[in-house]
Amino acid sequence: MICLYGYPGSGKSYVARHLEEELQIAHVSADKIRHELFAHPRYDAQENAIIAHLMNYMTEEFLRAGVSVVYDINAMRSSQRKRLRELARQHKAEYVLVWLQVDIENAFLRTQRRDRRTQDDKYSEDLTKATFNKQISMMQNPGPDEDYLVISGKHSFLSQRSAILSRLYQFGAVTGSTVQNNITAPGLVNLVPNPNAGRVDLSRRNINIT
Repeated sequence: MICLYGYPGSGKSYVARHLEEELQIAHVSADKIRHELFAHPRYDAQENAIIAHLMNYMTEEFLRAGVSVVYDINAMRSSQRKRLRELARQHKAEYVLVWLQVDIENAFLRTQRRDRRTQDDKYSEDLTKATFNKQISMMQNPGPDEDYLVISGKHSFLSQRSAILSRLYQFGAVTGSTVQNNITAPGLVNLVPNPNAGRVDLSRRNINIT
């Protein structure tokens, strides 16, 4: 279960989409779910609660089936990340928090230059400086009691992927040769239900290198 943290505009949806495509894992996107459900999203507390509930439900179903997930919403609060770690633990899945770092000025500029014709920007929220700052003010950086991976939001995905694969290797989810060779599309369990899901020895991971 790969979760994301970072300023708006740091590249979270970009990374999530590439992880979905290259690792063939499930991509649960808050922005896409919101726009599927609401013609005119309000981004208020009630709507956010509905989105969070649906994301957790979908993620739990994927994990139960033995399918890895990239959880594409900004895990802003430590309490939220704690619940996500618990969700992963309940299904004997490894939890990886990826912190995409970019300076505030460039992050805000990216939010103003979004192109709705592109896949990554199609469902993004329109942010003013005030709404951008409000989101920043609600963020709680991961503390020393949290395990997380820091990658630059300015680097190419090839570089970002290398760091993420290295962390997956530490968990035993991919082989050393996969990391060294930087394989684009390793053999992974896809969205076909896993009849062995739930067994302790298999449910920790769903990446099988052949």
